[in-house]
Amino acid sequence: MADRGVDLSALPKEVRDQLAELDLELSEGDITQKGYEKKRAKLLASYIPQLPKADLSLPDVQPSPSHSANPSPSPEAPGPSTSSASRHHRAHRSGGARDERYRSDIHTEAVQAALAKHREEKMALPMPTKRRSYFVQSPIDNCTPPDTSSASEDEGSLRRKAALSAVLAQTLQSSDYWINRSVQSSSTSSSASSTLSHGEPKTQPQPQLQPGVSVLADVLAHTRIENSVPPDVTSSTPQERGGSRVDLPPAIRGMSRGQSRSSMLDTADGVPVSSRVSTKIQQLLNTLKRPKRPPLSEFFLDDSEEIVEVPRPDPNTPKPEGRQIIPVKGEPLGVVSNWPPALQAALARWGATQAKSPALTALDITGKPLYTLTYGKLWSRSLKLAYTLLNKLGTKTEPVLQAGDRVALVYPNSDPGMFWVAFYGCLLAEVIPVPIEVPLSRQDAGSQQIGFLLGSCGVSLALTSEVCLKGLPKTPNGEIVQFKGWPRMKWVVTDTKYLTKPSKDWQPHIPTANTDTAYIEYKASKEGTVMGVAVSKIAMLTHCQALTQACNYCEGETLVNVLDCKKDMGLWHGVLTSVMNRIHTITVPYAVMKACPMSWVQRVHIHKARVALVKCRDLHWAMMAHKDQKDINLSSIRMLIVADGANPWSVSSCDAFLNVFQSHGLRPEVICPCATSPEALTVAIRRPGARGAPLPARAILSMGGLSHGVIRVNTEDKNSALTVQDVGHIMPGALMCIVKPDGSPQLCKTDEIGEIVINSRAGGTMYYGLPGVTKNTFEVIPVNQAGAPIGEIPFARTGLLGFVGPGSLVFVVGKIEGLLMVSGRRHNADDLVATALAVEPVKTVYRGRIAVFSVTVFYDERIVIVAEQRPDASEEDSFQWMSRVLQAIDSIHQVGLYCLALVPANTLPKTPLGGIHICETKQSFLDGNLHPCNILMCPHTCVTNMPKPRQKQPVDVGPASMLVGNLVAGKRIAQATGRELGVVEDQDLTRKHQFLSEALQWRAQVDPDHVLYVLLNSKGVPVCTATCAQLHKRAEKITATLLERGGLNTGDNVVLLYPPGIDLIAAFYGCLYAGVIPVTVRPPHPQNLSATLPTVRMIIDVSKAACILTTQPLMRILRSREAAASVNVKTWPTIIDTDDLPRKRPPHLYKPPTAEMLAYLDFSVSTTGMLTGVKMSHAAISTLCRSIKLQCELYSSRQIAICLDPYCGLGFVLWCLSSVYSGHQSILIPPLELETSLPVWLSTLSQYKIRDTFCSYSVMELCTKGLGTQTEVLKARGLNLSCVRSCVVVAEERPRLALSQSFSKLFKDLGLSPRAVSTAFGSRVNLAIGLQGTSGPDPSTVYVDMKSLRHDRVRLVEKGAPQSLPLMESGTILPGVRVIIVNPETRGPLGDSHLGEIWVNSPHSASGYYTIYGEESLQADHFNTKLSFGDPQTLWSRTGYLGFIKRTELLDASGDRHDALFVVGSLDETLELRGLRYHPIDIETSVSRAHRSIAESAVFTWTNLLVVVAELSGSEQEALDLVPLVTNVVLEEHHLIVGVVVIVDPGVIPINSRGEKQRMHLRDSFLADQLDPIYVAYNM
Repeated sequence: MADRGVDLSALPKEVRDQLAELDLELSEGDITQKGYEKKRAKLLASYIPQLPKADLSLPDVQPSPSHSANPSPSPEAPGPSTSSASRHHRAHRSGGARDERYRSDIHTEAVQAALAKHREEKMALPMPTKRRSYFVQSPIDNCTPPDTSSASEDEGSLRRKAALSAVLAQTLQSSDYWINRSVQSSSTSSSASSTLSHGEPKTQPQPQLQPGVSVLADVLAHTRIENSVPPDVTSSTPQERGGSRVDLPPAIRGMSRGQSRSSMLDTADGVPVSSRVSTKIQQLLNTLKRPKRPPLSEFFLDDSEEIVEVPRPDPNTPKPEGRQIIPVKGEPLGVVSNWPPALQAALARWGATQAKSPALTALDITGKPLYTLTYGKLWSRSLKLAYTLLNKLGTKTEPVLQAGDRVALVYPNSDPGMFWVAFYGCLLAEVIPVPIEVPLSRQDAGSQQIGFLLGSCGVSLALTSEVCLKGLPKTPNGEIVQFKGWPRMKWVVTDTKYLTKPSKDWQPHIPTANTDTAYIEYKASKEGTVMGVAVSKIAMLTHCQALTQACNYCEGETLVNVLDCKKDMGLWHGVLTSVMNRIHTITVPYAVMKACPMSWVQRVHIHKARVALVKCRDLHWAMMAHKDQKDINLSSIRMLIVADGANPWSVSSCDAFLNVFQSHGLRPEVICPCATSPEALTVAIRRPGARGAPLPARAILSMGGLSHGVIRVNTEDKNSALTVQDVGHIMPGALMCIVKPDGSPQLCKTDEIGEIVINSRAGGTMYYGLPGVTKNTFEVIPVNQAGAPIGEIPFARTGLLGFVGPGSLVFVVGKIEGLLMVSGRRHNADDLVATALAVEPVKTVYRGRIAVFSVTVFYDERIVIVAEQRPDASEEDSFQWMSRVLQAIDSIHQVGLYCLALVPANTLPKTPLGGIHICETKQSFLDGNLHPCNILMCPHTCVTNMPKPRQKQPVDVGPASMLVGNLVAGKRIAQATGRELGVVEDQDLTRKHQFLSEALQWRAQVDPDHVLYVLLNSKGVPVCTATCAQLHKRAEKITATLLERGGLNTGDNVVLLYPPGIDLIAAFYGCLYAGVIPVTVRPPHPQNLSATLPTVRMIIDVSKAACILTTQPLMRILRSREAAASVNVKTWPTIIDTDDLPRKRPPHLYKPPTAEMLAYLDFSVSTTGMLTGVKMSHAAISTLCRSIKLQCELYSSRQIAICLDPYCGLGFVLWCLSSVYSGHQSILIPPLELETSLPVWLSTLSQYKIRDTFCSYSVMELCTKGLGTQTEVLKARGLNLSCVRSCVVVAEERPRLALSQSFSKLFKDLGLSPRAVSTAFGSRVNLAIGLQGTSGPDPSTVYVDMKSLRHDRVRLVEKGAPQSLPLMESGTILPGVRVIIVNPETRGPLGDSHLGEIWVNSPHSASGYYTIYGEESLQADHFNTKLSFGDPQTLWSRTGYLGFIKRTELLDASGDRHDALFVVGSLDETLELRGLRYHPIDIETSVSRAHRSIAESAVFTWTNLLVVVAELSGSEQEALDLVPLVTNVVLEEHHLIVGVVVIVDPGVIPINSRGEKQRMHLRDSFLADQLDPIYVAYNM
């Protein structure tokens, strides 16, 4: 700012006056913040040049009052200097629970010092990445100025224009602009960042236009200065970047999104990566390398049931050392002869004897007196109301109200007169008033809780004024709406014209005060429930007497009351005690204070008031609005009661106010802070001191000590000190103890902080209607250290934390409801708010709109701060402010923040008086309804109870001893075998079975007209059929063409590029007849060539194909202009279209010399993004077909339906090979047809009465999501699935149990048997290992413990056990297949309680990888590998999947117990984190459950960071809600800290044809910055 370092008091008087004038304009909202700064800078411009330039850069320069986060003016600069602080001028409707109390110069300096220390360490945080549209699409509220009724101090100054232009300015600066701008500029902050700017010398203050350059620039400049780059990031960034500039090649600066923005880095996998993402991840790693506050414990046993670190007590923790506290007694309550027997009696007396004496003066909105109610009027109107209530509602025989009934009082603050009359009217009628706030809307935050209060108090009648009733929300037919959660209410208007004058003979009954309830005052608990504290008639009277004695009230005095007269001090002093003493009360409603903050001071001056009742906020506002008003005189005040003096942050407001107004006659000894609680009423109040008597001393306590609950005077570190003022002595007639706040109420020691408990006749008696809660609060009997009660007397808990100082003075350091218990230490929410607000809040957040609460995540409380961001705050300002708040809280409170969120202005739920509704905010946060516009999560820094990563034990024991160990322990070795394949006797069959090409020829001769294939379209109509003879002839045509036009040699590879259909099958057999090797390839997608064509090209290149067989349309696509954009179309091999071939027969058909010859190549992209081709021999495919035939009992009279992609794996075998071998009819349904007509697959099953069908998970998911709601319609159409005996999902993954179950449940109504659905299992090395057949037992499901699974152990648990994971068996093991579970590291067989790699031995395993370079090592390792012990002869193939085998109680076909194979996941995909093994699908399942808007999710790791990508199906404003929820759920359920959360649009996560997620593709796209994410959050 321009006035840095200007001594305002040294300026000429007219300049000071102009400045004060400006401040007032700003406070009144007549000028915007921007205009204010401009004019102010202009005024001060001529006084700045005298400053030496060097001063600006000194980090330890004493901040002038205008910079330190607007503290109260420092005592050295009295007078107009206060104006500099007036930026934060107003608070919202109440100042609710937390606003202007948090100002302290000392604290602000402490925060600055702490941050300066951090700056030396140069802590660089990566700034989150936000999509462009996100700048525009923040919720619409950004465009409307916050409603000033609830806005914070200077919200009035925000005019719509300013807000809109701010939003537009944000729109114009796209995210590229942000990033590039921050990279280009130097890493110093501009002068805009005031006292918190970096400590580097500045040459000149940068112009105000460019917002402070983000921390990011710093970050980029200093990312790689340390040489401790983690080992697993291979990067080519130069290490010697030392300067504070990053110079990028000029060409890169203006590049558009999608192109890389700077030099390419290479990742560990050789994927090129744009530096933007990886730089941020690098920063994140550098940040995370800093040591944790409590270092992780040395070692933990993975067997322990509870994985959590048990915090060990720190030997250096301060312990209380004093003696046990002795209860403190208040002075005796004096007996005065003329005290009334009841409060109503006092009113009756003054109404009769002093009728003309003024009781209440109310002000209008401008602060001028509106009306004065005399004691006579108050008495007569209250009488009328009492008479009306008792006699005029209902009939004589059935009155609506009876003595003791509860009645709600609904009056606005601006009409105290009506409220007084209603309150005293109720007392005279002997009904119990329950004052509540005026509900503003049907869904008002907290209206449900008020409903709870009304319900628990049994209220059914509400009194209100005519004006207020008109303002209540109505239904269309004019009735008052039913408020959310409220009981049915009858509304009664109490304006005088509607009241009836009592008859002559009617007199109210005024009994002597007794223990009956007089009134009920509401209070909100920490959890948000609103309860009613019942105050008895005797307690009400005694409290008034005690206050009269303590405050020395005299008859006829004048009192100015700024507080809410419905509850608390405003009610006790301003309505009850004042009437008892015939005091004249002048009430200054909240609305008046907002319009004219000086009004209460003026009222004191005009009426020469003796007592004023205010909050710190009012002191602060008056001080801000105070222009040199010579005529103000406060010498009449004998007592300035500060109602929230118990808040430790009140002390600076009191000092600053005194500092300004001492020259106006205010005496220091009249400031009287007090402590109150809804349960105990007034706890303590400072009595006014004698003139000139020394003021009470203050306690300067160490925050570190306070967090451990002990009192230590702060000596060493002045940054973390808390200055507390006393709240005087306890009330007359009361007895006070300090007890431990949690556990049994044990008395504290003298140097220990505890909860204040009070025994007094003048306190609340119970929570009305809630006896259970009452007992714990109102009937506490303190115990000594031995646990013995100290007496009989019950005490009431006050909810205040404090201690008794010298001279029995009471000190309060916080409230129970603001207490956050983190790792066994106590932190006070108010203290954290104060620290956050001492961090340059000016530009970013509204001072009064901050919520601090804790949420329980992973066995500890975690602190969350939510604040409302100003519409004009830039992304960078916000992020900078957030990172500084983290550092400040870390330094000063030694506690980590878990989450810091900024939400758009005016979106946090409000309490009735305008403060932030903490419980509702917390609930919104947990439900994901907060819609932040900025969020910073710091789980790495603050989750310190994580156990140390597991160290894998070195395997010292030899394999043999493990085997023996297993046997001794009674564990069986995990292995399983399918049934025997049997021997083929018949010669014909032998010929037929040897080669599939011969099987087709044989069928064409023996049974030429048998239909093998029927291809259906989307309407379910057969478009093409093939009999044995037709298929043979079509194959021959293709063979002839190949031999003629292909110029091929035997054994050449030929790519088949066809849509799913019969052409593909014919082409396959055509290749076999010609002696060439077919390679089936999925055709490119015409609408998405750029993504799908390169894969086709890659397979063609890798397989070195000599020729491509395809259809005419596909041939045109391959040579099209669009194709040329993504691949080189000039270098395709020969392309032959097989659509219209001449009828030619080849001269001869090829017969392979041996069955070991290669039959075809099977290419597939694994989920890890690896393209692998495996070689399948003739022998393997014959055996595989035979195996399937036996398992599924296939023969020529059978029909099966296939809805699968026919390009690789078991899908290809079923589509192209199985029918030719077994002779059954296959009905083919291309999965693409489902996109046109969803029910086609299911209706085919019903129409053809199919018993066995095969599908993929994608097909099942389409049906589940698309047809789930239409089962009734399908049933009406006659769809019946009861014929289906087995529906097998063909997959190479863990069975998706949830999907299978929802599919079964949904279509159960259509007759689908729940036992029908099962999953097959195959892998690259063996295409079919498990397949649910017809004769085996039903697939079994087990529940395993996820914690054990992470340790590679299998522990079965009951269904529904915590941390249990359901797994379904992957089909029955096929005939001729042996499976064993092996430790992938030692290669030894494992027992059946272990998770290991599935190895398979079978005659139909693939014979090896097809690779250009002949990777022999991998070949031998994956296809011909041996166990290290046990059975070292057998050759096994490694599937690359982890699983286990469990012997079940079921019997298989041969009568033995059935061994079930369970697949857990791919070994390549597992994440090794913290020494444990995680399966991505488990983490993804948790993530998808975290919020209703997460459509799909995927996880991967990058340099040991866990990255979660979530697809957002809701609106973009929900994007940031997902970040904390995702982080929480992964931490809770998997004990992992998420490093990066990426929120993307639906459909971004790539999925292969089998419906499996391609996580490595996703990872590469993320690192290459190609995802266009909505938001990327880097968790600290």
